[in-house]
Amino acid sequence: MSQTKIATPLQTKLGAQPHDLRDCIPDERDALIVTLLQIDGTWVVLSRYGDDQWQLSGAPPNISASLRCLDFTRVPAPFRASMKAIMYRFLRRGRTGQKRPRARTLYKLFENAQIFLLHLQRLNLRCFSAATPMVCAVYAHETQAARIGKKAKPLSAGTLAIRFSAVEALHELSQYTDDPMPTKPWPGTSVTIMAGLKGRQLGGKTPLMPDSVFTELFSAAWKEVERGLHVLDLRDALDRIEAKRQGRTRGAISDAKNRLLHSRGWIGGLRTFLHSLKDLRTACYIVVASLSGCRNHELAYVQTDACYSTQDDNGERYWWMKSRSTKTDAGHTEWMIPEAAVTALRVMDRWARPAQAIVEREIARRRAVNPADPEIAEAQKHLGAVFLGVSTQKGNETRTLSVHSWGHDLKLFTKKYDIDWNLSTHQFRRKFANYVARSQFGDLRYLKEHFKHWSMDMTLGYALNESQEMVLYAEIQNELDDIKDGIVEQWLQPDEPFAGGYGRGIMAWRGSEVVTLFKNHSSMIRSVSESTAIRSNGHAWCTADDNLCVGNGGLDRTRCTGCNNAVIGREHAQIYQGMYDQLNDVLKCDDIGEGGQARVRRDLDRCRDVLTSLGYDPVVQA
Repeated sequence: MSQTKIATPLQTKLGAQPHDLRDCIPDERDALIVTLLQIDGTWVVLSRYGDDQWQLSGAPPNISASLRCLDFTRVPAPFRASMKAIMYRFLRRGRTGQKRPRARTLYKLFENAQIFLLHLQRLNLRCFSAATPMVCAVYAHETQAARIGKKAKPLSAGTLAIRFSAVEALHELSQYTDDPMPTKPWPGTSVTIMAGLKGRQLGGKTPLMPDSVFTELFSAAWKEVERGLHVLDLRDALDRIEAKRQGRTRGAISDAKNRLLHSRGWIGGLRTFLHSLKDLRTACYIVVASLSGCRNHELAYVQTDACYSTQDDNGERYWWMKSRSTKTDAGHTEWMIPEAAVTALRVMDRWARPAQAIVEREIARRRAVNPADPEIAEAQKHLGAVFLGVSTQKGNETRTLSVHSWGHDLKLFTKKYDIDWNLSTHQFRRKFANYVARSQFGDLRYLKEHFKHWSMDMTLGYALNESQEMVLYAEIQNELDDIKDGIVEQWLQPDEPFAGGYGRGIMAWRGSEVVTLFKNHSSMIRSVSESTAIRSNGHAWCTADDNLCVGNGGLDRTRCTGCNNAVIGREHAQIYQGMYDQLNDVLKCDDIGEGGQARVRRDLDRCRDVLTSLGYDPVVQA
């Protein structure tokens, strides 16, 4: 029998509050609850309307405290009252046709609104009702003309769209205040047109990390993980020294620690060792993010003992990582991971123990002083987390690392290993999706073990574990589509040579009148890509839409040269040159018989035809 949760008096009061405050008495308005917080099962008020600062609740643990606070003392005084009413309305109801915003969305609107308010202040305007379309047009022009950085670059289209969208939000939400903007900010046009997006996705696409960069990065991280237990053994030994020498000077304790490190063969002393501990945490993050496809906030939710394994009917073992996701309101979610990620997570389980103990002691200390202290609930959000950081500037306060902190640490890691790439947390997800997509095209065969399970279709994957984050499948499909589009774009280059039956058909089709039926080159690429099955068998592109590919088994690769489903391009030429050289060596053998020699000569002719068709002169390598 299900149990119905009974709302507490504070929750009932919050739910009954008005969404429109235009007729609200000031004293009653200022007493309205903005956010609640649960501490050890009891709900307490976190912020009220009359507070100068509103503390937001519900943000994931990777969002720093400064990004969960709306500080109205920063708002120009003439607009402060209206901004409070606007943000309250946004928090309670959201915008028309949209769901209620999360803490991060509230903060972003608040910050982007400040830029527009400063514009109004420069024009000596003191109310939203003075923000006419002309005033907004001037703001748009100034924003488009703005230049930033040493190179005086203009704002990106994505940034322009975000700033202009904030003004549209202010117009809509201000209609529920005593100071509404009179009309829409830019009638007759749209944010998309003004920002120059022209239908492109807001924010642009995450840059794809080059293979050379990723290989170097992952190799460096894995070396750190492999020596992780040794580093943690040293860490624990140093902690024992700290415990035994309580009451002594910091200098004496540091000297003792340095002597121990020296005796254990550690080069560089205590300072270097502490940096290595931090690098180990970063390395574990890189490995797990690379092999799971998780977002930063999803890894922030990872706790001790997050891994477990299952077996299918054939005895195949699958490893899973448990966490949470707020991106699609999925809540409890699981990711399929290889054993390398399990290794990194187990290292982090041990790495995090001292930091977790600090959080536990903080909660006990605060509870003893004030059981209703909101910081208790804040600390409890980080209990059991593994990706923790200790802030010496805040009295050793220990919290889950914020996305900003991870960006800093990742850049330090690339600098340490001289990796020339502007690394950020969100790049790992796209690289993972790209690698999975490429593994399905027969590429990256050295990663077959890591990505073998992702070659299955979405239905089978969901059957294995219904808690999987299914949005990742969609992102993998996007990468598959991008790869296919790139292949087809190469096929449709006017002077690009091909061999194979389908390849010769493409060359003939490129010069036909049928091509003119497409609206433009892009639509032609997408049409061919969507209507053609494309996979790689390593030595040709196969367009067969069944499992009857004649060359896929690898026993007779030259059969693809005459197959009507095969496209052989210049990227495959090296393979055919290699087979040509090997076949010439085999032809010299005197023990393969007449039939064997006939087959070798047949395959030599096939390889020669391919190389000639691709514009190469087949020459036997010395």
